[in-house]
Amino acid sequence: MRVYVNHHPVDLLPGMTVKHALIQAGLLEEVARGRKTYDEYGNEIGLDGAVSEGMKITVR
Repeated sequence: MRVYVNHHPVDLLPGMTVKHALIQAGLLEEVARGRKTYDEYGNEIGLDGAVSEGMKITVR
């Protein structure tokens, strides 16, 4: 499945989490430094959250 992290496509296998998407995008260290993850509606999401096809994740 394809999700988008900071507008960049990331391909994941079904069952993977937000954390896996961040690892694939190379942004997990940013979250470790205190940045937060948000969905396309501006809601904060946790690293253990499920991802779905076409989901948009933003790290800020």
